[in-house]
Amino acid sequence: MDITVSTVHGRVRGLERDGVATFLGIPYAAPPYGLRRMRPPLPPESWSGERDCRRHGNSMFQPGYLPALAGLLVAAEGPGEDCLNLNIWTPAPGRAGRLPVLVWIHGGAFRNGSGSLPTYDGRRLAADGVVCVSINYRLGAEGFLLLPDGTANLGLLDQIAALRWVHENIAGFGGDPDNVTVFGQSAGAISIAALMAMPQGKGLFRRAILQSGAGHHAHSAHLGRKITERLAALAGVEHTTEALATTPPERLIAANAALAQEISRAADPGEWGESAGGGTTVLPVVDGTTLPARPIDAIAAGAGHEIDVLTGTNAEEFRLFLVPLGIADHITDDLVRGFLSAFGLDAVNALAVYRAARPDASPGDLFSTAMTDMAYRIPAIRLAEARAAHGAPTFVYEFAWPSPARDGRLGACHMAEIGFVFGNPSDPLRGPDAPDDLSDRMRAVWTSFARHGRPDTDRPPAWPSYLPHRSVLRFTGTDSAVVRDPSGRERRLWEGAR
Repeated sequence: MDITVSTVHGRVRGLERDGVATFLGIPYAAPPYGLRRMRPPLPPESWSGERDCRRHGNSMFQPGYLPALAGLLVAAEGPGEDCLNLNIWTPAPGRAGRLPVLVWIHGGAFRNGSGSLPTYDGRRLAADGVVCVSINYRLGAEGFLLLPDGTANLGLLDQIAALRWVHENIAGFGGDPDNVTVFGQSAGAISIAALMAMPQGKGLFRRAILQSGAGHHAHSAHLGRKITERLAALAGVEHTTEALATTPPERLIAANAALAQEISRAADPGEWGESAGGGTTVLPVVDGTTLPARPIDAIAAGAGHEIDVLTGTNAEEFRLFLVPLGIADHITDDLVRGFLSAFGLDAVNALAVYRAARPDASPGDLFSTAMTDMAYRIPAIRLAEARAAHGAPTFVYEFAWPSPARDGRLGACHMAEIGFVFGNPSDPLRGPDAPDDLSDRMRAVWTSFARHGRPDTDRPPAWPSYLPHRSVLRFTGTDSAVVRDPSGRERRLWEGAR
């Protein structure tokens, strides 16, 4: 059944089925191309009549994924200039009600992804009694360069524009504009940490759920300028904002890929900061204006202490990047020690600690565990510790259910939790025989947190905040259990590092 709702820019037509209304491709900002390219977002033009919002809007231009990841990661479809749009799923469109709002910020290493991917369909979450929103934002060079004229963090400014749109319009869809939770994974979670540190983000959301991403991943202004200069050179254009803004998107995407290759081959990984290894090139930039400080530092100084936070990681995050590419089987102990040393650890002692807990693990397994700690688990812990210093409790989880994909070799890898959070069995990492009960438990926690800032459900166990006992709720296929200071010896290795 068709259904319409009024927004500040005009009426939108969606589709209601089985008690949930869906509105797709609603523009929250003007198309960021032409004279608006590489400029801060502007409001969309208003329209007369009803806008058909029964089909997904355009995605951002992006490179897609390597062939080795085919079948695991779903590429976004339908790229186009009118890409700053959002999707809404609601059980109460146009009706009196003040439902909690969950706004999803997708991941994809700041170069891939879309709020329209099938795994992110919010229908099941909406059926649980929330209004679910997913958004697109500018990626790659379009969204995260520090431009020569000083413009920076356009992708983050897009996210802020989307949250402002939600604040102004979500009541018409049955949502409470004063009870907005942003939740995101990987680059989306890193973005949320940045939003907590940005003055322009203040007051736009009340709660935050950060999945596999925290506040360490950002570039200094110096490194941001270096990346922009090198990317312009690889694209064969002048190092000016005007030249970059008139370069075809495909050319910038190719230059970004070439830059990733250069970074991966760098003799000194520290030369490229948080982009070392080439897994990412562009990141949020501490430009001093839009983003005043590295997010973890700003949060340690008290930024966002008024926001309720739930964060966590998957037990074997890094296996997604090692197993499909065939890298895991070629890693040696010497290579593991080299990386640990580069991270500032006593490599011999650190490797011994990791091996003591996993005596039968291969060097590739140990490398994956150490990289999971460095990139994901330790930053999440540091976020919780930084907030606790300001009396702001943080709830920390670990997702430990192993994906059956690739004959089970991926384990509880990066992204494996997303299909359970959204309740979508079609997610490639979830598999056909995944435990539905695990999805029920996770959705109950996420929606409870969105309602009142605590992950309380009618099922045990009770979930305390991370400190004082370093309590972590571990999700497995059969149950959930609170554990104290899991992998504590490994955690202590990183004290004072990075």
